[in-house]
Amino acid sequence: MSRTIRLRAIVTGLLIGLLLSVITPYNSAVLGNTPIGSGSFPLAPFFIAAWLFVICAVQARLTGREPWLRGSEILTVWAMSALFAAISYGGLAETFFLNVTAPERFAAEGYRWAETLRPILPESWYPSDAGTVKLLYNGLPDARDLGLSGIVASIPWAGWLPVLAVWSVFILASYFVMLCLMRLFGRQWVVNERVTFPLLRTPQLMGKALDEGGCQGFWSNRYLLWGLGFAICLHLFNGMAKYYPSVPEFPTLILAGKYFPKFGLFSGFHKLKMAIVPAFIGFAFLTTRQISFSLWGFYILAGLLFGLLYVMGWQLPEAALGTTFGPDLARPEAAQTIGAYGIFFIFLVWLARHHLKEVWICSIRPVCKPFLEQHEASGALPDEWTPPIWPLWGALGGGVFLAFWCWYFGLPPLAAILLPGAFFMVMLVSARAVCQGGLPFYTLTAAPSDGLTGLFGSGFLGSAGIAATAVMQKVLFLDVKDSVMPTLFHSSKIGEQSVRRRMVPLAVGLSLALAVIAGFAVMLVLCHKYGLRELKLDWATQTVIANYQNAQRLVDVPTGPNQWMIFFSGVGAVVMGLLIFCYYRFPWWPLHPIGYLVCYSATLKILWFSIFLGWACNHLCLHYGGTALYNRLRFLFIGMILGDFLSGGFFAALGAWTGTVYNVFPF
Repeated sequence: MSRTIRLRAIVTGLLIGLLLSVITPYNSAVLGNTPIGSGSFPLAPFFIAAWLFVICAVQARLTGREPWLRGSEILTVWAMSALFAAISYGGLAETFFLNVTAPERFAAEGYRWAETLRPILPESWYPSDAGTVKLLYNGLPDARDLGLSGIVASIPWAGWLPVLAVWSVFILASYFVMLCLMRLFGRQWVVNERVTFPLLRTPQLMGKALDEGGCQGFWSNRYLLWGLGFAICLHLFNGMAKYYPSVPEFPTLILAGKYFPKFGLFSGFHKLKMAIVPAFIGFAFLTTRQISFSLWGFYILAGLLFGLLYVMGWQLPEAALGTTFGPDLARPEAAQTIGAYGIFFIFLVWLARHHLKEVWICSIRPVCKPFLEQHEASGALPDEWTPPIWPLWGALGGGVFLAFWCWYFGLPPLAAILLPGAFFMVMLVSARAVCQGGLPFYTLTAAPSDGLTGLFGSGFLGSAGIAATAVMQKVLFLDVKDSVMPTLFHSSKIGEQSVRRRMVPLAVGLSLALAVIAGFAVMLVLCHKYGLRELKLDWATQTVIANYQNAQRLVDVPTGPNQWMIFFSGVGAVVMGLLIFCYYRFPWWPLHPIGYLVCYSATLKILWFSIFLGWACNHLCLHYGGTALYNRLRFLFIGMILGDFLSGGFFAALGAWTGTVYNVFPF
C-alpha cells in the first residue's frame, strides 16, 4: 500500500478547512451554538474525518478499488481542518479585532486607555479612523439588505488592510517558528522518544483499518459497539431532555464541593467538580498509566497544598502576586508552574541533545547534506536518522526577526529577545503536555510575561513594553486552549510513515497562511453584517478588557521583582527538577512530571475525574487481564470517544437548526 500523501488530500483539506473557517465563527459568534472548533482535539474536524473514513471504506467495498483517500491522507485532512477551525475563531480571530479596537471603543465607558496606553502603543497596530471602529461594532447601516458581495464591498478596507498587514507579519512569523520547532523536535518526539500521542490513537486505528481493508471488522467489533452505544444513548437522553423535559436526564456533572469545608485542610476542594465525559475517559484509558495517574494525583495534592497553606497561615491576597496578564493565576502556590515550565523545557532540550547535535553538525558541514541526500535516495540510510536542516536556521532566523519586531515596536533590547523566547518555550512545553498527556484542551496557569515581570519587575519591559506585551501576548500566546502547536506535533506523528514526508509540513504551512487570511476576512464580514457588539463575544470582551486594565495598572504603578512569585517559582523549579531526576533514574517511580506541570490548570478542574476513571479502568485491565485484555477492551473506550464526537456533531447541527443548545463537552 502506497504511503504517499497525494495532491487530492491536500486540496480536500484546504476546501474543508475553508468551509470550517466560515462555519466555526458563525456557529459560535452568531448562533451561540456548541463550540465546534475548540480545544486540542476539536469537534468538527474529527466528526468530518470519521465520516470520511466511513465513506471511503464504503466506496472501496462497493467499487473494489483503492479508497479515494487513504487513512494517512484523511489524518492529514484532519490536521489541516483542525488548524483552520482553531485560527478562524478561538485561536486568533475571536479576540483579535477586540484587541486592536478596545482602546478606541471603550474610551467613552470610563477607561483611560486612549489617554494612557494609546500614546505609547504603535499607531500602526490600530485603525486610525474612529469611524472604522464604530462601523465594526455597530455594523453596516443597511447590512440586512446587502448580500455577501455588497458587505465585502462596503467594508472600509483602506482602514483595515494596513493594520492586518502589520499584524499578519507578526502572526505568520510566529507560526513559521512554531512550524520549525515542530520539524526540529517532531522527529525527536516521534522516533527517538516514542511519545504515544493518545489523542491520535482513535483516528490512527480507523486509518489503519481503512488501509488494510479491515473497516468491517473495526465497526463490527462488539466492544466498540458497546462503547459507541453507551455514549450515544447517554447523550440521546440528555440531549432530548433539553427539548422535552419529560425525558429522563442522567447527571454527568456532580458538584462535590458542598461536601468539603470552605476553611481548613480540605478547603481546596470546596469547589470540586466531578465531570463524567465518555470521550475523556477514553483518552485517559489510552494514555500511559503513569501519566494518567500523575494528572489526577497531582490535582488532588494541589488541593491539599492549598488547605495546608491555609492551616499554616500562608493566605496571600491576589494582589500580592503582582500578576500581569495571567488567565488563571489567582493563588500564590500556582506560581510554581512558572519555574516548573522552565525546568521542563530544559529537560526537553536535554532529551533532544543528541538529535540537536546531529542537526547542528549537518547544518554547518556542507559535505553532510549530499551524503544524506545520496543515502536517503538509495534507501541505505534509515529514514528516522535523517535530521531536518532548515528548521534549525528557520527557528533561529524567525526568532531573531520577532525579537527585532518587538524591539521596533517599543520593547527594550533584552526584553525583546527574552519575550519571544518565553512565548515559544511555553508553547513547546504546553504542546508536550497535550500530546503526551492526552489532554483534549489545555489552559495556562500563568502567562509567559508573568514570569518575566515577576522575576525582573515591570521596569524590565518598560511602560511601552508593558502595553505592547499585553497586546501581543493576548493576540497569540495567552489563550492556548485553541493553540495550533499541539496540532502541528500531531501532524508530525501523522507524517511519520509517509514516503514523501515534506508533503505534510507543506500542507500544514499552507493551511496556516490561508487560515489567517480566511479568519480575518470572515470575522470582518460577520462584524460588519451583525455588528461586533451584537455577536456573542462576552467572554472575549471581558478577557480583553481585563488584559488592558492589568497593563494600565502596571504602567500607572510599576512594580519591582515579586518576592512571593520568585519564591514559589523557585519551589516549582526545585520540585520539577526532583521529579525529572526520579522519573529518569528510577524505573519504578510512579509519578510523571507532566502531572505537576498542569495540576493548577483549569483544565484538570474539568478533566480530573474522567482521567481518574480512565486510569482506574486501565490499571484494572492490565493488572487482571494483561495486554491481551487491554487490546480487546481498548475498543470499548474507542467506541466511547467515537460516540461522544458523533453525538456532539449531531447535536451541534441540531442546535444550529433549532436554537436549543446541548453541549456534549463541558467547555
